[in-house]
Amino acid sequence: MKTFLEKYDELSEFRVISKAQRKKMGIRMKRMAKSSAMKAKKARNKLRIASPEKIMMKARKLAKQKVIDKFYKNYKDMGLQQRVKIDQIIAMKYGALIDKIAKKSVIKIKKKEVQKVKDARAAKKDA
Repeated sequence: MKTFLEKYDELSEFRVISKAQRKKMGIRMKRMAKSSAMKAKKARNKLRIASPEKIMMKARKLAKQKVIDKFYKNYKDMGLQQRVKIDQIIAMKYGALIDKIAKKSVIKIKKKEVQKVKDARAAKKDA
């Protein structure tokens, strides 16, 4: 059986996918987000602290965003094909930097996770 990290490596944000695949995935996720099952799952996840693997995944995403903000300031304004190309460049050129930043930011993300759970439990208690 595959572990979470092995599955995540397959579904990594650094994986190269076509424009049509991205569009199709976006449409599917938009439809799924409206479903009551997905909303319930999201509410349950707010009440739990994420696993270390998921915390690391969040740290990597945050680190990637920091690299994008530093080296590619107009990333959001670029076209889809340009963003795909930049994602590939970032994966090759700044992969080690992203890992380093992610390791350092894990502690901050853990604290945010604990605070998220406290807030969610308090909101549930008050409701």
